[in-house]
Amino acid sequence: MTTSEKTMTGEHADLLQTLGKHRGFLRYTVRDLTDEQAAQRTTASELCLGGLIKHVANVEHRWMRFILGGAEAMESEPLDWVGQFRMFEGERLAGLLESYEQVARRTDEWVSTLPDLDASHLLPEAPWFEPGASWSARRVLLHIVAETSQHAGHADIIRESLDGSKTMG
Repeated sequence: MTTSEKTMTGEHADLLQTLGKHRGFLRYTVRDLTDEQAAQRTTASELCLGGLIKHVANVEHRWMRFILGGAEAMESEPLDWVGQFRMFEGERLAGLLESYEQVARRTDEWVSTLPDLDASHLLPEAPWFEPGASWSARRVLLHIVAETSQHAGHADIIRESLDGSKTMG
């Protein structure tokens, strides 16, 4: 829990505490792994544990850019859509976790200072978004929580397939 979460109350604090809980599940799932284990695919999908950490960090970072500056800000940095789910030669789990932690700290700082969770922007053009739709900062934060939670579940399945460890249970 960051300092801003300790002093903050209300909806901002609730959103950050919930996001922090699911981030924690995801980080716990990759505990004690080697880089080789973190890069290993254990299911039919392309997903690996290190790739999930990388993806969730990218998603959170990009959506926070959206909250702060809209679709243009979100899309101003290139993204490797396929590569974000994999660990490449030279990538280390510790480095991916540190990058995720930096994203999480920035998100927590930015959310704690958002004056209005109702502020919204038009979504970027994409086949999965309704044309002309807008999302509020609140909706984006709920989406980040959902993404993190969903991928923590994916990670748990991959980890259990890898070595039998479970996040819960």
